[in-house]
This record gives sequence, C-alpha cells and structure tokens, in this order.
Amino acid sequence: MKNHAYHEYLQRQAQRTTRRHFLKSCQVGLGGLALSQLLAADSQAENTGSVPRDDANPLAVRPTDIPARAKNVIYLHMAGSPPQHETFDYKPELAKRDQQLCPEEMIEGKTFAFIKGRPKLMGPVYKFKKYGETEQWVSETLPHIAERIDDLCVVKSLYTDQFNHAPAQLMLHTGNPQFGGASFGSWATYGLGSENQNLPGYMVMVSGGTQPSGGKNLWGSSYLPSVYQCVQCRSEGEPILYVGNPEGMSRAIRRKSLDALNRLNRAELEEYRDSETLTRINQYELAFRMQVSVPEVMDISRESKKTIEEYGAEPGKASFANNCLLARRLVEQGVRFVQLFDWGWDIHGTANYDDLMTQFPKKCKETDRPIAALLKDLKQRGMLDETLVVWGGEFGRTPMNEGRNGSKLLGRDHHPDCFTMWMAGGGMKPGSHGATDELGYKAVENPIFVRDLNATLLHALGLDPHKLSFPFQGLNQRLIGPANEPRVCHELFS
Repeated sequence: MKNHAYHEYLQRQAQRTTRRHFLKSCQVGLGGLALSQLLAADSQAENTGSVPRDDANPLAVRPTDIPARAKNVIYLHMAGSPPQHETFDYKPELAKRDQQLCPEEMIEGKTFAFIKGRPKLMGPVYKFKKYGETEQWVSETLPHIAERIDDLCVVKSLYTDQFNHAPAQLMLHTGNPQFGGASFGSWATYGLGSENQNLPGYMVMVSGGTQPSGGKNLWGSSYLPSVYQCVQCRSEGEPILYVGNPEGMSRAIRRKSLDALNRLNRAELEEYRDSETLTRINQYELAFRMQVSVPEVMDISRESKKTIEEYGAEPGKASFANNCLLARRLVEQGVRFVQLFDWGWDIHGTANYDDLMTQFPKKCKETDRPIAALLKDLKQRGMLDETLVVWGGEFGRTPMNEGRNGSKLLGRDHHPDCFTMWMAGGGMKPGSHGATDELGYKAVENPIFVRDLNATLLHALGLDPHKLSFPFQGLNQRLIGPANEPRVCHELFS
C-alpha cells in the first residue's frame, strides 16, 4: 500500500510538472540547450525588429517604424473571386475575339482547375464605360462604385501562385498557402496595438450564407499570442456570442467573479510566467468592458435614416450592407482592422447559382451600393485619409469560357496569372495601375505578387514588412514570408 501511495504521489507530481518546470530544474544538458535556444530566438527577434511587448497591456498603441499613412483598415474580401473582365479590366480585343478558340500557347503546358481541351475565348459579358477624372473603365454592373472611381487605386496586374480557393485565400491573408499562418489583421494589431481598449483591435464579419473556403484560418492569430486573435461579430441577433451575462448574473456579480478569477490567474502568472495566462486575464477584462461598448457601437439603428438608406442597410438583419455600415462605426471607434468576407463570387457557369448572367449581377447588386456608401461616408467624415479600404478576391478568372461538362451557361475558371484589386484612402494614388495583355490573360505591366501587396499595405500602416516578425519553429515568421524578395510598391502611393 505504501508503494502504491508513493507511486500515486509521483504520478501527481509528474502531471503537475510543466515544460517550464522541467527546463527550470535542468541547469545543464537538454534544459540548458533548450534555454539557450529560446534566449537566442528572443535575441534574434529583437535584432529583426520584432515588436516590443507591454506585459501589462499587450494591445497598447505602439509607435510605428515609419510615418504611417493609414491608422485603420477595412478589408472587403469577395470570396470566390469576381471576374476582372466583368468589373474593371476591360479588354476590347477580347470582345472582338469572342467565341474564337483560344490560342494554343495559352493552354500549352498550363494547368487549370476545371477547363479541359481547347476552350473558347469569351468577351466581356457586360458593357463598360469610362468614369471620373481618372477615366477608368468600370462595368455597368457597378454603377455606384463607378461614381467613386476617383477615390480608387485600381491595380490590374496582381498575380498569385495558387489556383484553388483555400490555398489562394490563405496566401493572400496569411502569406502562406498552407494552414497555420497568422492573419493580416492579427499582424496589424500585433504591430500597432489598438486605439480603443474597450473593443477588440481586430474584428471580422461574414456574409453570403457561408464562410470562405479558407475558413476561420483566414482570421486566426496562429503562433502570435492569442490576444491578437480576431473577434467575429454578427449584424443579426446578439452581436458577439456569449459576451453577455447569463440570466441571473448582474454586472456587479460578474465583476466580483472576475476579480476572484484574476487573483488566481495572477498567482499562476507569477509562478509560471506563461504569456497565455496574461492573454487570458486581458481577454476576460476586455469581454467585461465590451458588455457596455459593443451593444452601442453595433446598433446601426442609431444612424440617421438617410445614412441607413444610402447603405441599403436593414437594422436587425444579416447582410453585407449592414456589415459595411458596422465597419465604418467600428473604425470610427478606434478598431484597428475590420475585415468583411462576402461569399458567392465563384463564377464558373455550371448552374444559375454560379453563372455570369444570374449569380454575378446578384452579387454586384448586393455589394455595389453599400461599398460606394462606405467610401462616401468615410470621406464626408474626414476618415478616408486615415482609413485604408481594400477590395478584391484571391485570384483572377480566365478570359475563356469554362464550359464544364458541356454547360451552356457562362462562367470563367480560376486564374492565378492576373487579377484586379483596388484600394482607397490610406495615401493610395487614385487611378489605374499595372496592366494585363490584350486578352486579359497575364500581367505584363508592373506585375505585383500578393506578397508585394501585403508588404505595401503594411508599409501604409507604418510597419516595416521586412522587420515585423515573430519567432516560431526556429524561424522569424513574417506576413511576407521568409525571403526578402517582396517589395513595397511605392508607385501606388500619392
């Protein structure tokens, strides 16, 4: 019995021994080696410009590496990728060659997601017209955005190295086509902190009926401390799930409960020095403050009737329009990074729910008016200069009709070699930048890789994209990847 009790005692001790205890007790050998590697990683992080932390408040506002052009970001991701040939990249030559067999050199040795054989070229399905002083082409499907064209920096020469949705979305938003990277919004709050300590620094809203193909990995914090994880909110029902008190618990009782819990967490932090314990303390306190701040900022019925009508918003309902109005309200209150994902832009032409004649104009109608209203609203309030608005998908679409399985409906396959995105505000230079060939098949003038884009957006926020890093798995992880090839596209700034 004594031996049995002793073995139980040893087992309990082993269960209570964490990796930190183990390293602490090992002054030489494996413990010393691990400790030296950790210290080396910390030193390397400092040398590469990793952001210094404030242990008391990891979301405190921090100085920028360089003068910032933008303080906040509203990122509008059209999940599935809108066809550039029906939005901003007008190709008269492609229109002339509509229904001709595509040149052999366009498909020779090329891998497509769905196209088989030798497809036919397909001209722009909708009419285009030049708008504004910048005289930029815009499709008739986006009449409201066309009115704001002089605010837009339209980049037509982006390209990626991924042609499937999830990897391309991950590449765009985390800098890595595989799962496990930290999202742009998490990097931004890690580097800059948050201006409003009563709201999360990074918030996400989803519309279109489902999440994008990359799922929640697109807005995760991964290896970054979880305090930089986004908070997903909704425009219908309770804005943030579980942020309210359960029935029967008053705010005073919640405060006492948190005080007791914080004392326990502080004791654990003092003993184990685990950064995640500090994160837990900060998140509990933020949630308590959010119980007051969130209901007010998320209530769009407080806006004027005129503003609600301009956005096409409907208080109490889930919609992209509501999310656009909420995005303005959130950045107005100091939220650093707001990301809107709208699903339904995968226009293949296999059925009415993914074709150019039914689904595409439907998605344009749902988003055109609220996006234009957002840009107008930000500008009228004097917020556009310091708010960087980004719009686009994860890759482009082919200049050929997909025609999968003999479908007679019109649609375009995935295409990584060129696509269009636009930015507004944040010091971006209005006008058209870069160009594709005469058929809209490949970027030929000022090609910009997605990592170049991310480097440029980080630069706009005052962050050095080559220095912003976090040590993980023996490497200083960065949004722009491990190589120094990504460049800041200074030509896109005013």
